[in-house]
Amino acid sequence: MTAMKGDSEDSIESMRPSSLQVFANSSTLHGMSHIFAYGHMTFRRFLWTLSFMGSLGLLMFVCMDRVYYYFEFPHVTKLDEVAANNLTFPAITFCNLNEFRFSKITKNDLYHVGELLALLNENYQIANPHLAEPEVLAFLKEKANFVNFNHKQFNMTDFYNRTGHDINEMLLQCTFRGEECFPLNFTTIYTRYGKCYTFNSGLDGNPLLTTLKGGTGNGLEIMLDIQQDEYLPVWGDTDETSYEAGIKVQIHSQDEPPFIDQLGFGVAPGFQTFVSCQQQLLQYLPPPWGDCRSEPMDSEYFSTYSITACRIDCETRYLLENCNCRMVHMPGTSTVCTPEQYKDCADPALDFLVEKDNDYCVCETPCNMTRYGKELSMVKIPSKASAKYLAKKFNKTEQYIADNILVLDIFFEALNYEKIEQKKAYEVAGLLGDIGGQMGLFIGASVLTILEIFDYLYEVFKDKVLGYLLRKRRPQRSASDNLDFPENPTSPGVTPNHVPRAHVTHSGVTRTVSDSRRTCYLVTRL
Repeated sequence: MTAMKGDSEDSIESMRPSSLQVFANSSTLHGMSHIFAYGHMTFRRFLWTLSFMGSLGLLMFVCMDRVYYYFEFPHVTKLDEVAANNLTFPAITFCNLNEFRFSKITKNDLYHVGELLALLNENYQIANPHLAEPEVLAFLKEKANFVNFNHKQFNMTDFYNRTGHDINEMLLQCTFRGEECFPLNFTTIYTRYGKCYTFNSGLDGNPLLTTLKGGTGNGLEIMLDIQQDEYLPVWGDTDETSYEAGIKVQIHSQDEPPFIDQLGFGVAPGFQTFVSCQQQLLQYLPPPWGDCRSEPMDSEYFSTYSITACRIDCETRYLLENCNCRMVHMPGTSTVCTPEQYKDCADPALDFLVEKDNDYCVCETPCNMTRYGKELSMVKIPSKASAKYLAKKFNKTEQYIADNILVLDIFFEALNYEKIEQKKAYEVAGLLGDIGGQMGLFIGASVLTILEIFDYLYEVFKDKVLGYLLRKRRPQRSASDNLDFPENPTSPGVTPNHVPRAHVTHSGVTRTVSDSRRTCYLVTRL
């Protein structure tokens, strides 16, 4: 009877579904209930298993592709036109292409810089007298007579300042938004072109000027005399002399210094040049999405980082390392190069750095910068109808007006600006959304489905591993726990391994001994 009962319990236990089957039939993961259905393996279950594994493989492939794309850190560029009520007018820097006025050079200047300017040779003699105009040759002969001449101390900074073109002589007319402006509205600045001038620099406590309208007449209009009769005679190739006549102009933000020799555009005499501008605000992304620089500038010369500030800072350090001096236009308080150092070291070193050494000065793009797009057009001046009037007005000849006068008109095309912004093309939210969408498409899973799987794994771990550890740590029963009976004197030969006849006590309780050697049951007679 007992044996039959044990066999029945084993049969029922074998018919119960496994814990995996129970989980599969209750899980929200699609296809699991068909794969782990009750019963033996069928062709239908095989097809469901194959379909599920194929979908899982496609899911893994697509998810890996999305993860790989995310770690490429892609970006997109957004372009937007933004209207404005007013716009800050940019800084306008211009330089005469001739660095030094010929009439301002003294005998002491010629003694020190004559060879640098290719006016004299190493023997302090006129280099190419046959190329000189008669009046120029006469002037040089007088200045280059160094017999019994005691030269004085020479200062390059003073030389640049004294011989550079003067804004008071160059500026003939100036208007901003129809109102007259003056030389006081221009700030002196030194570049590689020598003494230059900046309008609306924001320096010296001057407020930044704004414009309320677009179009010509609503910006800066200046008439300049480039003074070609003051140009140095060119008798050789040097960095301090120029073949061109006119001015170099750069339109830039007040936050960055001018870099006019690299970024400026030329304006020729005899023409009125119209420059239509549009402000562009650029925002770049730092690594790993982009390559802009977001850290402040580590420089003793500039506080705000810009590409031009980085270049000037780098060129200054390069000359200090290689020539132990700096050029006049470079920032700092280090010793200014002498004319000999200019000729033998500074000019060649700087030319080499600009043209060939691309590894020394690596200037990253700032994450935020302002740039000005330009469109240029020009017309001839003076017209035949105005030539006589202008000659009379400025007390010059008509030929002088044609050779030396230019007009520059700079204005905003419209009262709006362009915002060019780099944005992350694929962020974490997009990655999670794509993975979640693919999980729903291929296997019908969600975050809660993943939690179900982890919950099931936890239950299995708790049942198998923790249960095993608990059973292993449970104390073993001692031999005294077994139930042993002494031999019954009235029933010889009866041992505890045999079930004795039921014995009725006076209390009316029947005591029965089971087959187990360890367990004793007390059954109350009803």
